[in-house]
Amino acid sequence: MPDVSGVADPQTGYKVRVDGKDMVIGGTSAVAPLWAALIARLAQATNKRFGLIQPLLYQNGTQPASGFHDITTGSNGSYHAGTGWDPCTGLGSPDGKALLALLQAKP
Repeated sequence: MPDVSGVADPQTGYKVRVDGKDMVIGGTSAVAPLWAALIARLAQATNKRFGLIQPLLYQNGTQPASGFHDITTGSNGSYHAGTGWDPCTGLGSPDGKALLALLQAKP
């Protein structure tokens, strides 16, 4: 079950350059490194080490924190998106600036 989301569609995902060729990729292979980079940038901006960041992400329980865009439509073939946390999209996709503000407000 996902904690968070990112564009997973390999047709509309992320434009990247691999071996000198432009292509669009999606799925976990694209989203996981983007999330890792986002967390690294948030750590650098706040001068904090997050370690296990899930407790901060779930501080509002399964309702999306202000740092997320709740995804309420769509499916991954097995599960459907809905309001709040769901087994298709987790808490939703990140809003980097809002996540940074949320993390800066935490002691």
